[in-house]
Amino acid sequence: MTLLTRWEPFREFSTMQDRLNRMNRLFRESYSPEGPEEALTTTSFAPPVDIYEDEHSITLKLEVPGIDEKDIDVRIENTTLTVHGERKIEKDEKEENFRRVERQYGGFTRSFTLPSSVDPGQVSADYEKGVLKIKLAKKAEAKPKQIKVNVGSEKTLEAKVHGKAA
Repeated sequence: MTLLTRWEPFREFSTMQDRLNRMNRLFRESYSPEGPEEALTTTSFAPPVDIYEDEHSITLKLEVPGIDEKDIDVRIENTTLTVHGERKIEKDEKEENFRRVERQYGGFTRSFTLPSSVDPGQVSADYEKGVLKIKLAKKAEAKPKQIKVNVGSEKTLEAKVHGKAA
């Protein structure tokens, strides 16, 4: 089976820009009063998201493990859906004993432009097992409609059904 993948030439540049921004922030924050250890653990991040659509709704799934539901804010303003949250570092743990910190902490904001087919009054958000699921219902006029196709004239069809010749 052959799989075609759309080539996006600027995707690599975007990834590189994100990494450079993170490094720049690290160097800037390493001179902060909290010290470089705090700067290593408090960077902003963008949780991965899956978006899929069917005839009734658009659904977004964001991976946000380790974030309390009270630290997640979901808003719709005009045609923009914004999800903001923060993963806080656990202060109970002794940070000086860490050998390596790979999980990202800090705040994040993800914004999505919504199509005109979305009904902003019918949005639900559920949070389970570290996944935030946002379901956006489509407006009734945006849903596909089944159209009956008539073949021939109605009179001819009625005559055949009742056994009469046309």
